[in-house]
Amino acid sequence: MAMDVLIVEDDDAMAGALTAGVATAGLKATRVSRGADALLAHRDFHVILLDLGLPDMDGLEVLRKLRQVTDCPILILTARDDERSVVLGLRSGADDYLVKPVKLVELLARIEAVTRRMRRGSGSTPHTIVLDDLEIDLDRRTAARDGSLLPLTATEFGLLALLARNAGSVVTREQILDALWGDAFLASSRSLDVHLTGLRAKLQKPGFIINVRGVGYRVEAEGR
Repeated sequence: MAMDVLIVEDDDAMAGALTAGVATAGLKATRVSRGADALLAHRDFHVILLDLGLPDMDGLEVLRKLRQVTDCPILILTARDDERSVVLGLRSGADDYLVKPVKLVELLARIEAVTRRMRRGSGSTPHTIVLDDLEIDLDRRTAARDGSLLPLTATEFGLLALLARNAGSVVTREQILDALWGDAFLASSRSLDVHLTGLRAKLQKPGFIINVRGVGYRVEAEGR
């Protein structure tokens, strides 16, 4: 089954390049130019490429509204390497970001990485990790603390699951970038830093995820 990609981009030349690039990987692309159209069409797609500079709505607002109704992987596109927009986008639920002009190899690598992340943990046998008061369901891709579900993005969950699987051991930044983004060299450390900050804020467990200076991170908890 072909993967359907929704491209939300108002610039015709950029949209054409993205559509052609996605097609080279055998993916089916549909382009809309307005945020309102994206909100109407999102149900039919497996991945969304969302430009933040849209003519009818603020791209970040479109992102927030999409996140209320879909867990579909979303990659945000920005015409400028704008720290604020990137951070706000990742905090609002984007799985990753790309700065225009987008390199084809990077685009395809990011799409492959976020879709692989969503497919993980899809087995029929329940697989749960319990660390202190935290319960992580790897099949349903949910995490709960004291029975209350945590509102984690797909990437935040992936990060938590990876660290939890290796509780007590150090997971290097390179291992995290490779596991979650598909390529430690293409992936951005900024994305990791933002998602880690968001995860820690939602967990509200100081000292749970420890920085191992110059190496990576370790979860300080014993499983059961």
